[in-house]
Amino acid sequence: MAAKKRKRSALKRIRQTVRRTAIKTVGRSAARTAVRTAREALAKGGDDSSAVIAAAASALDKAAKRGAIHRNSARRRRSRIAKAAAKAKKTA
Repeated sequence: MAAKKRKRSALKRIRQTVRRTAIKTVGRSAARTAVRTAREALAKGGDDSSAVIAAAASALDKAAKRGAIHRNSARRRRSRIAKAAAKAKKTA
């Protein structure tokens, strides 16, 4: 049997989905990496942890803005990083 011919609108939706998925995957990955880096910096207790925490918060906000992650999820993760930073600062 021959392959079924698709409508132009369906082909366009496929292209949009592929592009959108790629963009969101990059944002989600960047946010995860930034959070992991922030947690590692907090565990080490270095001086540059505040800059790393700010970068993680920024990455989370960008991912939420683009729809890669839910905005409440971004806020929750950001809050947990800030809470961990405050705890690390208090003990240090």
